Amino acid sequence: MITVGCIMMRKCHLNTCPVGVCTQDPELRKKFTGTPEHVINFLFMVAEEARTYMARLGCRSIDELVGKSQLLKTDDALRQWKAKGLDLSAILSPATKPYATAGVRKTQEQAHELKSHYDRQLLEHCAPALESKEHVRVDLPITNLDRTVGTTLSYAISKRHGAAGLPDGTIELNLRGSAGQSLGAWLASGVTLTVTGDANDYAGKGLSGGTLVVKPPADEHNHPSFRAEDNIVVGNVALYGATGGEAYFRGMAAERFCVRNSGAKAVVEGVGDHGCEYMTGGRAVILGSTGRNFAAGMSGGIAYVLDRDGDFENKLNDGMVDLEDMRNFEDQQELRTLLENHLRHTGSTVAASLLADWSHAVSLFRKVMPVDYRRVLETQKRIAAEQAPGTAELGLG
Repeated sequence: MITVGCIMMRKCHLNTCPVGVCTQDPELRKKFTGTPEHVINFLFMVAEEARTYMARLGCRSIDELVGKSQLLKTDDALRQWKAKGLDLSAILSPATKPYATAGVRKTQEQAHELKSHYDRQLLEHCAPALESKEHVRVDLPITNLDRTVGTTLSYAISKRHGAAGLPDGTIELNLRGSAGQSLGAWLASGVTLTVTGDANDYAGKGLSGGTLVVKPPADEHNHPSFRAEDNIVVGNVALYGATGGEAYFRGMAAERFCVRNSGAKAVVEGVGDHGCEYMTGGRAVILGSTGRNFAAGMSGGIAYVLDRDGDFENKLNDGMVDLEDMRNFEDQQELRTLLENHLRHTGSTVAASLLADWSHAVSLFRKVMPVDYRRVLETQKRIAAEQAPGTAELGLG
């Protein structure tokens, strides 16, 4: 970062980086002078310095340094009474080999098993959709050993059909079980991926136009006392860096929900700490409680939070956002549409009860609005009004 101009102002989250490294402000970005060659040059210099040290130690490569703890020397300047008697030999001695031929560095390639990855069977099932955009429905089990499900399929879609992907609903993936990490990562347009069960961390990471749904089995198959809205259905950091698409989670998400979301629309029934952190776009609807530090560094997008207990304001990081009531009709309609979609995809009883008593339910929501984002929207509306035909004659110019 320093090689491309970072001066460590420690204000990355404020969108005011004075050298244009970490900001979306076009005027500040003009000040950015870094180039890829700066980074390349720095890494060459690091490598050259490493070679110099290795030459002094009599080693020709990093591999020859592994395990050579005898080459380490303590600095006499750091010797003081607090360190007196401290014996570090146990952690500096090479580990005992479990067997005689065990290596202490990488000596063989890792067996990635990519040829047997879950998406291989998805590619076979979805061939008609990839080749001629035919509708395909796939029903399969899934386990938490199956990670990044849908990602290789999305790569194939993008490679063949470009960033636009496939028409909505072309591919329907209906999976049952517990999905592993990064379910639906970079999921492309045209894919609706539904997991009846739950999912691990990073569900919907980089979501890129597809639709991701995670819901527990139907209530009649669960214990009578089970309430989906009181249980976690997706793990930490769901929808990290999502750029588009939709996500509906019938249940709660763990920490850091929608971090760096820049375009996806998401509905969930509760989140842990740091929800919507660094969010720059999209929509997030929270139909339940939130953890602390909600909206930290949130510079764009909008969050609608159900505040039944009236305590949400105490959990909000208001450094860059304002909290508003749901008076705007457009906001109400947008929220209602997202709730209807959530109900259609997940059968959520929470969404159903809110929609059944909509006139009262909408008053329980609070709108989280980034200050700068509101200013941008207001400016765009004013410019559009000024440029609209006939505004001068009507006295609206």
